[in-house]
Amino acid sequence: MRENTIAQLPDPSGFGSDAFTDVIREGARKLIEQAIQAELAALMAAFSKDTLEDGRARLVRHGHLPEREVMTGIGPVP
Repeated sequence: MRENTIAQLPDPSGFGSDAFTDVIREGARKLIEQAIQAELAALMAAFSKDTLEDGRARLVRHGHLPEREVMTGIGPVP
């Protein structure tokens, strides 16, 4: 009789790079990017009328941070 009843799940980072997984990973990357861009656009629109005392916009976009990985069910997605 086994004493250990815990099922071992595969490590998400251990997924191979087969063509189907690559297609799913690329789709997930695009979906995440679109969601972030939509959220940023909504934030910028919400504060577009706010200005500093000298008339400059209070909220501005200052470029991009380095690319990061987001852990998903199919492994990390850049």
